[in-house]
Amino acid sequence: MIAPSILSADFARLAEEMAAVRGADWLHVDVMDAHFVPNLTLGLPVVESLRKATDIPLDCHLMIEDPDRWAVGYAEAGAHNVTIHAEAVRDPRAVARDLRAAGAKAGLSLKPGTPLDPWVEVLRDYDTLLIMSVEPGFGGQKFIPDVLDKVRTARRLVDTGHLKVIIEIDGGINADTIDQAAEAGVDCFVAGSAVYNTDDPAAAVAALRERASAHRS
Repeated sequence: MIAPSILSADFARLAEEMAAVRGADWLHVDVMDAHFVPNLTLGLPVVESLRKATDIPLDCHLMIEDPDRWAVGYAEAGAHNVTIHAEAVRDPRAVARDLRAAGAKAGLSLKPGTPLDPWVEVLRDYDTLLIMSVEPGFGGQKFIPDVLDKVRTARRLVDTGHLKVIIEIDGGINADTIDQAAEAGVDCFVAGSAVYNTDDPAAAVAALRERASAHRS
């Protein structure tokens, strides 16, 4: 699965930019509040408008403080998957339950330095695991290969039936890094500049999917 990140799109032309990635599996929407991360992007009103402008499922990544309060609103707005950060949530199981009740998949994200082991039991209540391969907050950063150990562990847990999550990766994914991420066991790849900084974003999505499929172990 390829999820183009509109963080790298032209914010003045978002409807057109979403249409330009036809064939994408999900559209990754980075919500930043300038508190949990230093950057500020967009919020719920924009997500509500995006939902009306595309049929591609929205994958909302909430890099915000107090997701316990705010996350369910994104599910109610029609997001397909709503991901919160382990480092910010107070009651992760309650948030997962509320997101599912509102009709969305529930996702949990881990920063590069956050270990997986303490979250394995909690992840039984989740549908997606988003492993950050850069520090959250800004697009265009360099891929951190050390996080692939977490991917491999998560892959083993899924393959042995201990977890039932889609393994997603976000940060620095491009034609040079998607191979190793796929080999480690990633299911869904978030790509921003590798898609939107090209002449043909839809073709870039297809090319990334082909590379990932060829290198998936």
